[in-house]
Amino acid sequence: MKNESSTIVPLESYLNNGIRNLMSNAYKSALSNPKEALFIFRMQKVFGRSEKKRTAYKEKENLHIPPFLISSIATDCNLSCKGCYAHANNICRTAAQEQKEELTAEQWKQIFLDAAEMGINFNLLAGGEPLLRKDILKAASGVRDMIFPIFTNGTVITDSYLDFFAENLNLIPIISLEGGKERTDDRRGQGVFNKVIHAMEHLKKRRLFYGASITVSTENLVTTTSSSYITLLKDLGCQIIFFIEYVPSEAGTEHLALDETGIAQMEVNLEKLRNEFTDVIFLSFPGDEKALGGCLAAGRGFFHVGPDGRAEACPFSPYSDSNVAQKGLKETLKSPFFAKLRASGLIGGEHTGGCTLFEYEDQVKTMLNSI
Repeated sequence: MKNESSTIVPLESYLNNGIRNLMSNAYKSALSNPKEALFIFRMQKVFGRSEKKRTAYKEKENLHIPPFLISSIATDCNLSCKGCYAHANNICRTAAQEQKEELTAEQWKQIFLDAAEMGINFNLLAGGEPLLRKDILKAASGVRDMIFPIFTNGTVITDSYLDFFAENLNLIPIISLEGGKERTDDRRGQGVFNKVIHAMEHLKKRRLFYGASITVSTENLVTTTSSSYITLLKDLGCQIIFFIEYVPSEAGTEHLALDETGIAQMEVNLEKLRNEFTDVIFLSFPGDEKALGGCLAAGRGFFHVGPDGRAEACPFSPYSDSNVAQKGLKETLKSPFFAKLRASGLIGGEHTGGCTLFEYEDQVKTMLNSI
C-alpha cells in the first residue's frame, strides 16, 4: 500500500500535532479522575516547552530530536511468549544464559534526564518484563517532565505496584493482550488472561490511567479490532490502546504477519473504532506512520535503547554503532549508522506495513558493516 506524496505531512508538524492531539484526548479521557486530569493538564504545558526545545535544536544545530524513545530496561521475563521479538533478538536471556550486561538504574536515570532536557516527551519502557526492574522504574518516576508508558505482561502487578502507580502518574502501565482467553493463553501461557483481567480490574478500581497493547496478527485481526472487544477493554477501565502489527521475528511464524489485504482491513476497522469510541485513544504501529511517508525509526520519530545502552534503529532491528551510556544522547542522535539508514530510503520511504528494517535485514547489516 503506497503513500501518495500529496498526503505526506512534514515530519515535525505531524509529530508535534500528534502529541498535542494525544494529550488533548488523554485529558478528556481522564476528566472523571481529577488527579489524573490535573496531571495531564500540567504535562500539556511541559510538552509545549518540549516542542520549543526540539525546534531550537533543529534551527540552531540542524539536529532533529525525536519526541519518543523506546527503552528495553530488562533482560529477564517471567513468561516465554510465542514469537517474542525480545527473545528472538536476544534482548531477553534464558534461564540457561549468564546475566547479560545491563545499565544501572543511575545510568538509565541520566539518559531519561538528558532526554527530557532535549525535549523528548515519551519513553516507552519495554524488556523483558520491565516491572522486574523496579529500581529503574523508581529512577524514571523522578523524571517528572516525561511520560513513561510501561509495556508489561500484567502478571506481576501487585498491590505495591498499584500504590506506586498511584503516586507516580508519569508511569502508565500498558498491558499486553492477544485477544480473548484462548488466544492470549495460547501465546503467553495458561492462566495469563485471567491474571491480566484481574490486574485490569484493580487498576480500574484505583481509577488509574492505563492502556493495553495488542499484537495484531492474521489469527486475531477480526476479534481485536471489533466493537465488542474494545467495549470489553473500555468496561475494564482501559483508556489507551496500542495496535502493533505482528513482525515474524521467530522462524515459522511468517503466516501470522498481515498482508496488504489485512493491513487495509485493519485501517478500515481502526477508523470505525475511532469514530465509535471517542473517549478511547487508539495508536497503531506502523499504521500511523503511513502519513509520514514511512518508518519513524533511526531517530525520525524514535530509536531504541537496549538494556546495555546500545542505540538501535528499532527493537526489531538490533544493530548499532553507538552506545547512549558511553556517547550521550546528543552524540548518539548524530550516529553515522542512523544517518545512513535515513538516507537509504528504508527509513521514510514507501511503507507497506510490518517492519521495513526487519524485512531488509541483510541491507541493514551491510550498511552497518560499511561504516
